[in-house]
Amino acid sequence: MDAKHYVKSVYEDVVRRNSNEPEFLQAVKEVLDSLVPVLERHPEYIDAGIVDRIVEPERQIIFRVPWVDDSGKVHVNRGFRVQFNSAIGPYKGGLRFHPSVNASIIKFLGFEQIFKNSLTGLPIGGGKGGSDFDPKGKSDAEIMRFCQSFMSELYRHIGPDIDVPAGDIGVGAREIGYLFGQYKKLKGGYEAGVLTGKGLTYGGSLARKEATGYGLVYFVEEMLNAKGLSFKDKTVVISGSGNVAIYACEKAQSLGAKVVAMSDSNGYVYDRDGIKLDTIKKIKEVERKRISEYIKYHSNAEYHEGCRDIWNIKCDIALPCATQNEIDLNAAKTLVNNGVIAVGEGANMPSTLEATEYFIEHKILFAPAKAANAGGVATSALEMSQNSMRLSWTFEEVDQKLKNIMVNIYKNASQKALEYDHPDNLVVGANIAGFIKVADAMLSQGIV
Repeated sequence: MDAKHYVKSVYEDVVRRNSNEPEFLQAVKEVLDSLVPVLERHPEYIDAGIVDRIVEPERQIIFRVPWVDDSGKVHVNRGFRVQFNSAIGPYKGGLRFHPSVNASIIKFLGFEQIFKNSLTGLPIGGGKGGSDFDPKGKSDAEIMRFCQSFMSELYRHIGPDIDVPAGDIGVGAREIGYLFGQYKKLKGGYEAGVLTGKGLTYGGSLARKEATGYGLVYFVEEMLNAKGLSFKDKTVVISGSGNVAIYACEKAQSLGAKVVAMSDSNGYVYDRDGIKLDTIKKIKEVERKRISEYIKYHSNAEYHEGCRDIWNIKCDIALPCATQNEIDLNAAKTLVNNGVIAVGEGANMPSTLEATEYFIEHKILFAPAKAANAGGVATSALEMSQNSMRLSWTFEEVDQKLKNIMVNIYKNASQKALEYDHPDNLVVGANIAGFIKVADAMLSQGIV
């Protein structure tokens, strides 16, 4: 069977088995479309059924999470952990607590994580998990009880050399602390490396909070530099206002960019004089309020309901850092018409397939999520290393390692794109670079 027909048949099988999981199907299609040239040169991957195996999780765990709110009412949520591929190391990937979480979203995230983790050059496999629990509006005590219930099931399936969860949307330092405390109690020992994103007092790493946002900007800066460009004096729009968006803003500003807009799920703020990041941090990290509060501090700024309209703002560089599929084809056309020169994906799969294709067709510098936002998981792996060695690196040491990793990811993705006749197409380059490492490991380990 030739490569195109093989890929087509694999995708048809994936659709048949997962027909009600659109996010997962989208992620699989985007990767498989990139692999045809690799499979043409390496028929041994077809013979060994590598792609057939890589699209099927090694293990999927779905469980009930009962918890009691402050008024004594019982609630039940659904928990997930998808352990997708362990060919190059223990499963590694975040936990997402958000009402939108379902099997499709967890599988898409876990599938992407295989290649993202491979691109870091570190020995970590792909996994993901979470729950449809919504932390917003909950007290600390309610969140603690939920996390303890969640970990009472999850602890059976994870460990420092088995599966190492971290944070994601809705899971920050508070949640990781509660999860770790329950794990430690249930296991009866101190396995610091079982979770990453921990507090600095109990095994966490400096620069972890900043890592995904910083890493995104390091990657995009390298992409720009390759074309004789930089962030200096560029106008930037960033969606989101969580960790990724905040620290992407911080690093972009430090490189001379003017960030003019940020958002949350309700709407966005536009500040033509440049976003005042201290205000955003106060609102989001300290007060935990909506971004609309920004205009109370800066009367010249504008607040607009509806977060998707943020892409109507004219900018040189767009950094989508909120959630999946936030840039559709219409938003992509608007960005291109307004003169955008580069798009860097800080969130997981924030551009639809149609939007991605449009950017590439119009020669926009496009940094795909699995490469551009790998800084978070890379620094999580650095946290695992520090836990294993019982030591802590300085912020500067971790940041330099992070920057080196992101520069190398860009170089590897760019080189593979060129090698496989898709110059400057970092979507293809990242997919191929991430895939080959995992495929070769799977070949070496037999049919398992």
